[in-house]
Amino acid sequence: MKKNNLKDKVIAVVRIRGRVNVRHDITETLNRLHLKRVSNCAIIKVTESYDGMLQKCNDYVAFGEINEEILAKLLEKSDIKATPKEILAGKADMKEINEHMPFRLHPPRHGYKSTKLAFNQGGNLGYMGEEINGLIKRMV
Repeated sequence: MKKNNLKDKVIAVVRIRGRVNVRHDITETLNRLHLKRVSNCAIIKVTESYDGMLQKCNDYVAFGEINEEILAKLLEKSDIKATPKEILAGKADMKEINEHMPFRLHPPRHGYKSTKLAFNQGGNLGYMGEEINGLIKRMV
């Protein structure tokens, strides 16, 4: 996989695959990302440690840069006081946002492309870039 520069960006992470037959270390990583169930979504600001966590659980989640419109739809579902512009600019308190994680979403309308293939192979797993916004839009 080509190295994507996500340092200091706000991204959305959606769990795609389930809990059965998952290695313990990957389960622990997903729990630390607040992704305990399928169709859970978390918003994180990527640091070096988060980047390593995303690479470790790459085969179980989809992630990419979230835009303001989709972030506003997710924030409607919770009691987070920050606006999407503040979150994307990095001015919002991420601890307050982490208290409300995860966002529980529906399975996507018209389904997934594949839950076993990476995005660059025609599936939905791993780094999706801006395409994560289309996936989350179908799930809200």
